[in-house]
Amino acid sequence: MTRAVAADAVRAGWKRSSFVQVMLDGPYKAGQHARALQHRRGYDKAVVWLQRAWDGAQHYVRSTDPISTRQDFHAALAAFRSRIECTPWKGVAGKTDLRNLIARMEICARAGSWDHTVSERDLAERMGCSRTTAHNSNQRLLHAKLLRQLDNGSPTQGARWMLISRLPSTTSHHWSTPKGPEAGGAMSGPGVRRPDTGADIDSRAAGQLMHLDAFAHHGLGGSGLAVLAALAERDGQSLTELRASASISRPTAYRQLGKLKTLGLVRHEGELYHLAPTALEGIGTDTQDCDTPVTGWRETAKRLGTAGTGARRRRHHEAQRVHWHHEQVRLAERRRTARQAPLPHPAVARAQYVGADGCGVDPTTGKAIVGLYVASDGCWVWAEDEVPQRQLAGIHSRRVHLDGEGHPSARDVPRSQL
Repeated sequence: MTRAVAADAVRAGWKRSSFVQVMLDGPYKAGQHARALQHRRGYDKAVVWLQRAWDGAQHYVRSTDPISTRQDFHAALAAFRSRIECTPWKGVAGKTDLRNLIARMEICARAGSWDHTVSERDLAERMGCSRTTAHNSNQRLLHAKLLRQLDNGSPTQGARWMLISRLPSTTSHHWSTPKGPEAGGAMSGPGVRRPDTGADIDSRAAGQLMHLDAFAHHGLGGSGLAVLAALAERDGQSLTELRASASISRPTAYRQLGKLKTLGLVRHEGELYHLAPTALEGIGTDTQDCDTPVTGWRETAKRLGTAGTGARRRRHHEAQRVHWHHEQVRLAERRRTARQAPLPHPAVARAQYVGADGCGVDPTTGKAIVGLYVASDGCWVWAEDEVPQRQLAGIHSRRVHLDGEGHPSARDVPRSQL
C-alpha cells in the first residue's frame, strides 16, 4: 500500500521529503508500517525505508509509458494485442480465454480505456459460447490477474471490468520477477522474457468469426478458429508450423484441417496448407478434397449441425432479461407497498377484531370468542380461568388460529395437537 501511494505521489509531482513527512506524521494506513518501524528502531530507519519505497515507485513510474491521451491508449492496446497473438493458448479453456480477451479488446477499443462495462450475457454472445462458459473464463482470467472486476453492476447495467495489460508465462516464472527485499519490491524487478513458442494468429480475423454458428462447440470450435486465424496471419504453413502457430495438438490439427478441406476453405498443396481466397467470408473453392464447397458461414453451420445455435442463445438470454426486468418491477412494487402500509405482526390484535368488552371476535361468524382477550402489549391471550376448563373439556378443545393478517378464528382441534 505504501508503494502504491508513493507511485501516485510521484505522478502528482510530490517531493520525497513531503512524502516521508506525510507518511510519518499523518494518520494514514499507508504509513502504519513506517510509524511502527519508527517506534521500534528509530526515526532514521523509518525514513530510510520510506525513501527506498519512494525510489522504487519513481523508477516504476519512469519505466512505464504513461497513457495521457486516447492515442497513447490505442498504442498500448496494439502492443497488448500483439502479445496476445504471440502467446500460446492451449486446450479448450485456453481457446475460450483467447476469445474472451479478443472480445474485451474490441470493447476497450471503443471505450478508449482499459476500464469497460459488459455483462456476462453480452460477453457470451460476442464470444459465441454459453453464459456459464463465459463466467468460467472470467474466473480463470481473474485468477491469472489478467482481469479485474471493479463492481458488480446494477439491474440495468453490466459489471465494470478492467483489462490488465500483462500475460501469463509459459514457464515457471511470471512475466516479471520481483527483486524481493530490494528497493521498490515488485515494482522494480527486471523483466524475464518468455521463449519464442511460435504462436502467431490474427486476432482481428478471429474476432470477426468467433460469434458465428460455425464456430460453436460442436462445430469448428476454438481450435478451428485458431487454425483459420493462424493461416490468415501467415498463409502457407506446414502441419508442424500450424501446430505451433495455432497452439493445437497433432490430432486436433489433423481433425480440423480435414473439416476445413472438406468444406473447401483450406487447400493442401504438397506439405503446405493455404486458405481459400474467400475463406474468411465462408466461401470455399473446388479442390481435390472438396467437390461441393460451402457458399457462406450459414451453409457451413448447417453442414456441421450447429445452425441456429446463436439465435437460440440470444432468445434464451432475452427471455432471462425480460424475466429479470419483471422480477425487479415486482420486487420494487412489493417494497413500495410495504413502505406505505406495513402489515402488523400476526400475534398483534387489530381493532376491528376486538369486541366492546375486550374479547376477540371470530371474523367468520362475528361471534365473540369466549376467553380470548387482548393483553397489555396488544397481543392475543387466553384468560387464565379458561385454560384449565379447556384442558378438562375432553377429547376436543378449541384454540385460536391467527392467519397471515392477524385475524383470529377459533376451530376445533384434537387435544393431542394442542
